Amino acid sequence: MPTMADVARAAGVSVATVSHVLNDTRPVLPHTRQAVLDAIDRLGYTPNSLARSLVTARTRSIGLAVSAISNPYFTEILQGVEAGALEHGYSLLIADPHDDPGHERKVVQLLHERRVDGMIVAPSPDPRGLLAYLRRHDVPTVFLDRLVDDGAAPHFDQVCADGAAPTTRLVTHLAELGHRRIGLVAGRPGLSTTSERITGYRHGLAYAGLAHDERLIAHGDSESPGAERATAALLDLAAPPTALVTANNAMTIGALRALRERGLSVPDDIAVCCFDDFAWADLFTPRLTAIAQPSKELGAQAVRVLLDRLAEPGRPARTVRLDCAFVHRTSCGCPEQLPNLPKGTSQS
Repeated sequence: MPTMADVARAAGVSVATVSHVLNDTRPVLPHTRQAVLDAIDRLGYTPNSLARSLVTARTRSIGLAVSAISNPYFTEILQGVEAGALEHGYSLLIADPHDDPGHERKVVQLLHERRVDGMIVAPSPDPRGLLAYLRRHDVPTVFLDRLVDDGAAPHFDQVCADGAAPTTRLVTHLAELGHRRIGLVAGRPGLSTTSERITGYRHGLAYAGLAHDERLIAHGDSESPGAERATAALLDLAAPPTALVTANNAMTIGALRALRERGLSVPDDIAVCCFDDFAWADLFTPRLTAIAQPSKELGAQAVRVLLDRLAEPGRPARTVRLDCAFVHRTSCGCPEQLPNLPKGTSQS
């Protein structure tokens, strides 16, 4: 197995110069750097990660703490984080906090003890213990998907999608179709995603000139079983909704299960629009009208923001918001939209 000394001899430089190229510990002339990289490639040299971490005090690893990794939305976020990390030569350590504040605090500490260079965390509904630990140990951290209220001068970078405006879009679309009682199956209380989507729901009602009825909001706790119970509660109202907005993909499944158990047809008996598009949303009958979040890009963006923080620790914290897309299908009650055909083409 080739050594760093072999690389130095092949490139005609000192071992120290090879070390500086590998570890970015000192500027190296471009032609010298290229000679070292060519020698590494030619010899098939593999750097010793442990030795490098001792020199640089970095492990080139990122800790990712995300609950419900089995959820397709978070799976796609994970794919984005992994791709962004690998692109920049970082490995990934993954933990599931299970949305439990105590467990969250423990897994973040375990990741920190593994000497990750920084962390990407989707915080729980009560992140106070998490925030205290990260502040006390000054851990470079990016909060992903869910925002935290960190006071007037935020200490942490954050990356998320817009939650309010897309929900408003769903509600106003249903109102334009004639619905006057629109229910919301909301997520777990305490999450920023839940509060933003409730805000968007209320704005949508206001824009449509509809009265807000608190009874039309039921919390599904961001999970399918909870959404099934929440939907059943909405259907049991004396004046049940004629349309539903579900606030994430897992809750959409629960809501549809509850509607099926009541023998209700979508959209003939009740219209449905959902926040979160997913791979099989286009395969349902009817096809689901949805808000698509840029999940992979959210993960990749979180890595970029974290690397910026590692490169410049003193920079002001920032919050990056990405836009969502409205995917218009048929569960809202609209007819199937046929693709545009070339002129002169007949439909039969």
